[in-house]
Amino acid sequence: QVQMRESGGGSVQPGGSLRLSCAASGYSISSDTMGWFRQSPGKEREGIAAIWPGGSTYYLDSVKGRFTISRDNAENTVFLQMNAVKPEDTAMYYCAVAEVYDDPWTIEPGPDFGYWGQGTQVTVSS
Repeated sequence: QVQMRESGGGSVQPGGSLRLSCAASGYSISSDTMGWFRQSPGKEREGIAAIWPGGSTYYLDSVKGRFTISRDNAENTVFLQMNAVKPEDTAMYYCAVAEVYDDPWTIEPGPDFGYWGQGTQVTVSS
């Protein structure tokens, strides 16, 4: 059974940092594209970062320069380092895996991403 499990969320003050992890079990992510998404109440889920098997990355403009996605294939885990967080980063954060994802210009939470985690909440407030 494939499971994606996010962790590392919590409450943080503006300007602070968090590191999210997403561990996959029952599935090897080494050949796949990994994505991080987030969803705030009343808003659509948006793709904020992705990393391809070769190490290429994508970032949504609003997180570029602040967030860093990385992967450890040996541990079957993908990470999202969040620095200089802002109140608008408050959301439920999800990871997902795509066997093939060919669009380097945007990350869409569509059927290409076949496995999803349950999410981890990030709240940024003072």
